[in-house]
Amino acid sequence: MSQAGAQAKTSGLSAVAIVLAGCLVAMLSFGPRSVMGAFQLPVFASRPWGTEAFSFALAAQNLLWGVGQPFAGALADRYGSKYVLIAGALLYAAGLALMAQANSSLGFELGAGVLIGFGLSGASFNLVLGSFAKLLPPERLSYAFGAATAAGSFGQFLFSPLAGALIERFGWEGASLAFAALILPIVPLSLALASPPAAFTRQATQGATFRHALGHKSYVLLVLGFFTCGFQLAFITVHFQRYIVESGLSPVVGYWAIALVGAFNIFGSLLSGWLGMWVPRRFILSAIYLSRALATAIFIALPPSSTSALLFGAVTGLLWLSTVPPTSSLIGQMFGARNMSMLYGFAFFSHQVGGFLGVLLGGWFRESFGSYQPVWLLSIALGVVSALLNLPIVEAPAEPVLQPAE
Repeated sequence: MSQAGAQAKTSGLSAVAIVLAGCLVAMLSFGPRSVMGAFQLPVFASRPWGTEAFSFALAAQNLLWGVGQPFAGALADRYGSKYVLIAGALLYAAGLALMAQANSSLGFELGAGVLIGFGLSGASFNLVLGSFAKLLPPERLSYAFGAATAAGSFGQFLFSPLAGALIERFGWEGASLAFAALILPIVPLSLALASPPAAFTRQATQGATFRHALGHKSYVLLVLGFFTCGFQLAFITVHFQRYIVESGLSPVVGYWAIALVGAFNIFGSLLSGWLGMWVPRRFILSAIYLSRALATAIFIALPPSSTSALLFGAVTGLLWLSTVPPTSSLIGQMFGARNMSMLYGFAFFSHQVGGFLGVLLGGWFRESFGSYQPVWLLSIALGVVSALLNLPIVEAPAEPVLQPAE
């Protein structure tokens, strides 16, 4: 039996139970975060804040999620994931609650930006992937990564119409409080994902492993390509709803387009995870980024309509988080399971820097030029660049960290 398999057995839970708990955590944590764009216009209607304040809060959320992720991952690798997941869930819920009560842009930015951002770094599916890498047999990892990613997408599918219904019935403040309550079940679910602490020698420290990874060409290319994923996803998550309304379409079209993103990403993530067992993952990633660029180009070239918006949501959904299974499994293949959470966390930091710029530039271009068109065009260009960056990646274990002579 593999070490991962032995760990799963000694945890007292079956692999199925571990995957199920991880999928529920991914669903609950990704759901509220993925529908933040639905709050934009209701917040404008009830608070004297402009686009810049809302965009800054959501941009800060993306950036701080990324900043906190390598540190949360390193803590989970060293001490186990349970307490990191619990702390993240409590911060996340507190951020949603503060966001609902905020009477100033500063309070809103603290809740929606700082607390939710750092909460996500400890309670998102990234920590779930790290736990899977330590608790499950290697032969199940690619598909398990796809399942967790798909579960996050189901959260997006579930929470998008739920957000619309709750905002209409209770206002955006009530919807935010309801979401805070729905985050709290992550606390007991984290017990099923409690990974064992890792042992480190004086030579093979986390710092040495991290420095080694930064000198590994394939890892660097993977990290750079992941920047585009964050840019595209965050821009659409935050600004797509407003783009739809300003195009003369009903807000309901935006809600359902985002719901379709979540629904179709279930299939896209599972397919990506399954293909990763048979097809070189660098080719999967390159095809995803290039397809995103093509889908975006067609969407903005067509006249705005409900049909084009919903089709864009479906196609984008197939490509949405399908980058995660090949990216995470490549990192695991290169560097092993022990430092998976930390090294994936740094890749995710690049993702979230992209997300920060996607949200911020979306708001800035909209207010400065009265149009989202420049950001759509930038998204297309970045997709092509990332498609090219992933092609030279070498899918093989990295050389071990060199240990100094005694």
